[in-house]
Amino acid sequence: MKPLEWLGDRIRIIDQTKLPAAEVYLELHDYREVAEAIRRLSIRGAPLIGVAAAYGFALGALSIHAGSREEFLGKLDTVNETLAGSRPTAVNLFWALERMNRKAREPGDITDVKGSLVGEARRIEAENEEADRALGEYGAEFVRKGTTILTHCNAGSLATGGNGTALGVIKTARRQGKGIEVYATETRPLLQGARLTAWELTREDIPVTLITDSMAGSVMKRGLIDCVIVGADRIAANGDVANKIGTYSLAVLAAENAIPFFVAAPTSTIDLSTPSGDSIPIEERDPGEVTHLHGKRIAPEGVKAANPAFDVTPHCYVSRIITERGAVREPYIETLRELVQSQ
Repeated sequence: MKPLEWLGDRIRIIDQTKLPAAEVYLELHDYREVAEAIRRLSIRGAPLIGVAAAYGFALGALSIHAGSREEFLGKLDTVNETLAGSRPTAVNLFWALERMNRKAREPGDITDVKGSLVGEARRIEAENEEADRALGEYGAEFVRKGTTILTHCNAGSLATGGNGTALGVIKTARRQGKGIEVYATETRPLLQGARLTAWELTREDIPVTLITDSMAGSVMKRGLIDCVIVGADRIAANGDVANKIGTYSLAVLAAENAIPFFVAAPTSTIDLSTPSGDSIPIEERDPGEVTHLHGKRIAPEGVKAANPAFDVTPHCYVSRIITERGAVREPYIETLRELVQSQ
């Protein structure tokens, strides 16, 4: 399954807002269409957003007609700004755009630069897939035979384009014959766990039990969960983790019940320029996502609704951060820096 595919002059994606009821594919011919697809969650998951942004940047470059390199780069700045404004929390978006901007400013004529930008986007995609593979191997070392894992939101192939991060660990452990089982939270308000994670795991023939978000504490207290594995949208220098709203609650519940809490993410998700979770911008989405379900109102007219897309889990609750370069633990302010600089 390829949630995103480069077709030379356009991007083909699975519209994740339509899953699991229908597998609808869209072809995006313009960088503005890519930005809108990210904004409306047709493309989602921090690593996949980074890949999509890189290809969107390349699409924008291919469409530019300019008489000079200076004019070309000026128009490319508009492409960058549009893509950067699509979602504020996922740091992979900005990491990928920074790489593309550096590539755009390397020596060469406009034609050469356009070709090099397509090549850079393809490298980002390939590196992302390899990172998933390696991350899965490192993470599987923490999964014993017969383990039951709780996961939140969707951090699988749909979120990365490769094997997945949290689900990548799960899939790798399953392939190693460890006989694992999974509990997936539904993940309100947009039900990424129910719609996407359950869909991915059933396709992989991995036993999965779907629960509502509010059931997590109960299943932990009953001894049904051996560990929690989640993905991340941004990891601060001190190890604080921004992830889908509800992750913080799971971390606190896991600590209360002495359950290991693992975060699986590529090093591109680590943001050493952000000192702590207090500095991570949290996206506020349309309150209608809370007051409505599949377009049908479920709350009274006029009621206020909050809809932060993410929360921040303090590093003290995180047992390990698992990446493609290995797994680290406290003190994260030191181990994360060493990990990033080990490239």
